[in-house]
Amino acid sequence: MGDFKNPGREWQPQGQPEQVRVHDFEIRQPDKGKVAPYGVYDLGRNVGWVSVGMDHDTAEFAVESIRRWWRWMGRRSYAKAKRLLITADAGGSNGARVRLWKWELQRLADETGLEISVCHFPPGTSKWNKIEHRLFSFISQNWRGKPLVSHQVIIDLISATTTTTGLTVKSRIDTNIYERGLRVSDQQMAELQLRREKFHGDWNYKLLSRT
Repeated sequence: MGDFKNPGREWQPQGQPEQVRVHDFEIRQPDKGKVAPYGVYDLGRNVGWVSVGMDHDTAEFAVESIRRWWRWMGRRSYAKAKRLLITADAGGSNGARVRLWKWELQRLADETGLEISVCHFPPGTSKWNKIEHRLFSFISQNWRGKPLVSHQVIIDLISATTTTTGLTVKSRIDTNIYERGLRVSDQQMAELQLRREKFHGDWNYKLLSRT
């Protein structure tokens, strides 16, 4: 985040180009920090949610983003829902092998009473995920050529993203601190109410509420 070059073009008065830095090395502006956007895209309603984190992109942050989507958008649209289906990439903070991801999803299931089903895309196929070309691609188009100089600018640009097919996006900042390297023990894993599907149970599974 800062007055760095952002690929793309935007209109400026002739002879008044906006001055930006060429390289986005964090050491150049350590006071600005960086952001980690995590998105939720509702396929049926064509609505997006993006949490803009100020700390590390961890599994705890990923599930907190889903929790906030459910609290502020999801449960209002699906008040009678008993099950939540999540399609996620195979790697990263919501990776199929990440124990903390499953542990945090279990906590979310306990809090909401929802049965949370997860279907991971196979490794190397993240571009199949609809969120890439129905949400994030349009966010990238909307902020092209605009330096991301502050959290408010980022939130405003994400929230202003729309399409001719009716896409709307809401976004909020997440100021929580997320510690890296948190470990989930074998005993904790044994406590999960995790049910693997018959087809590729490592990629397809559900977590039942323990309450």
